[in-house]
Amino acid sequence: MIRKIVNIDQEKCDGCGLCVPSCAEGAIKIVNGKAQIAADNLCDGLGACLGECPQDAITIIERDADEFDEVAVEKHLQAQGAPAHGHAHAHGHGHGHGHGHGGGCPGSRVQSFAPAPAAPAQPAGAVQSQLAQWPVQLHLVPVTAPYFKGAELLITADCVPFAYANYHQDFLAGKAVVVGCPKLDDNNAYLQKLTELFRVSGITGITVLRMEVPCCGGIVMAARQALAASGMEIPFREVTISIRGEIIER
Repeated sequence: MIRKIVNIDQEKCDGCGLCVPSCAEGAIKIVNGKAQIAADNLCDGLGACLGECPQDAITIIERDADEFDEVAVEKHLQAQGAPAHGHAHAHGHGHGHGHGHGGGCPGSRVQSFAPAPAAPAQPAGAVQSQLAQWPVQLHLVPVTAPYFKGAELLITADCVPFAYANYHQDFLAGKAVVVGCPKLDDNNAYLQKLTELFRVSGITGITVLRMEVPCCGGIVMAARQALAASGMEIPFREVTISIRGEIIER
């Protein structure tokens, strides 16, 4: 069947092994100094390992591959001495309603939690949007758009505005913005687009706003590598948001 699956570029891989523990299914192993997929049916194609590779050797591709097999994953993990982790829940096959189900990609693990208490109602009118441009998707913005010239660029992982309540006031105000998801899109395409954007747009600063989940590190990696490839010297800042909407790193 044709499906999404992790691809590891053997030319880029240096065998560091950072991707191995990020794969909850144990689908990645080091063979002869290189990371490889142990078996196609062990890889769910969700890409929790994407943000862990310093060489940008890991991508998600579509190809003919055996169907992902949760039972095979459980047997594989047990053979390695790891306990069964209830992977089915993480892929939406379970029926529980707890605070989080074990296993699977950390970025896709189902969790339920109560929102923070609402602040007292403010007497002022409706909150004003701080968006000053269109489009915002990284794939769609032209690198020579006039709103980039002389502006600070906010690169936003697309889950962030949902998690961080004051996104418009605390981060977006006064900035140009591009939005993307390295897990659902081609991170190599992001790298190429950002490289050109940094080189020609005339931006004056870069803030990357990401979620805490491992796969979100891919957008930071693409931005850092693009900045190096562009040859530009632009101030760079990374901010991490927790799934509970808290700033956990500046």
